[in-house]
Amino acid sequence: MNKESNLKKYKNSFIEVFQIKEKELETLEYQSIPDWDSVGHMSLISALEEGFNIMMEMDDIVDFNSYKKGKELLLKYNIKF
Repeated sequence: MNKESNLKKYKNSFIEVFQIKEKELETLEYQSIPDWDSVGHMSLISALEEGFNIMMEMDDIVDFNSYKKGKELLLKYNIKF
């Protein structure tokens, strides 16, 4: 899959799970919006795992604390942006 479609899939996961606008993504962090609580976090992880056909390690799920950090973590799963 190419980098552009990976980025679109990544963005759409956040937009769909949290019902937010694309312009909000770059500064988005865990618990910075009401929907990104522990339940929302697992919904996001689930959407990403399903979308990219991966299984994230628990340490990565815990470390996934922002939109930017998530991109870094997904590199470990050969997801390039």
